[in-house]
Amino acid sequence: MTGSLEHMIIQAYADEEFNQQVGQFTVWINPATYTHEYGISHSDRQAPGSNGASPEFNKVCQETVAFELVFDATGVVPPPIPGTPIPKKGVTAPIDEFRQLAVTVNSDTHRPNFLRLIWAQLQFDCVLSKLSISYTLFRPDGTPLRARLAVSFTSFSSEVELAQEANLHSPDMTHLVTVLAGDTLPALCFRIYGSSQYYLGVAAFNRLPDFRRLRPGAQLVFPPLSGAAA
Repeated sequence: MTGSLEHMIIQAYADEEFNQQVGQFTVWINPATYTHEYGISHSDRQAPGSNGASPEFNKVCQETVAFELVFDATGVVPPPIPGTPIPKKGVTAPIDEFRQLAVTVNSDTHRPNFLRLIWAQLQFDCVLSKLSISYTLFRPDGTPLRARLAVSFTSFSSEVELAQEANLHSPDMTHLVTVLAGDTLPALCFRIYGSSQYYLGVAAFNRLPDFRRLRPGAQLVFPPLSGAAA
């Protein structure tokens, strides 16, 4: 219904393809703000004695999403699911439920669950990278009634998805390349591996006396990244 409150949902999956859902957590109070960070890593190619750097693209870094969750068991804030009673043990139970979903190591997969954040336009496949809990209100007996959870999530994509997104020649296979006029070893490495930083390893693998002067028609072997070029 238009105008109704839409709560953030955190779904948990046992597999990296996000097919086997094993749980779901509905946030009681939606975040007031959240940050979504992107990063690109560059290698510093500054030559000795030069006036400035010439950054060279290395890789696209993982995205991160961070926000703060407020848990309140005072009764002032109604539970996100109608009919759900206020926890008698304060915020301990819902926090344990969240930790079980996002932090605890799954006995079958031997790792914490994969997570999917869903809230309006935000859909983020990720893993929890950091959790910090601050308890701020208590009953006279010490039972915590309110807590703030600072959470950070790191994006996750399966190996298949990464390969499809990169749309590059597979770097884990051996490639045989015939040198054309104008080819340079750094440029060929970028074409094969997605980065030119491996040119010295490829030069050594092919026993090139001078990697700066490639002979047109020569054939070069580009080994898998797990091999000599790595």
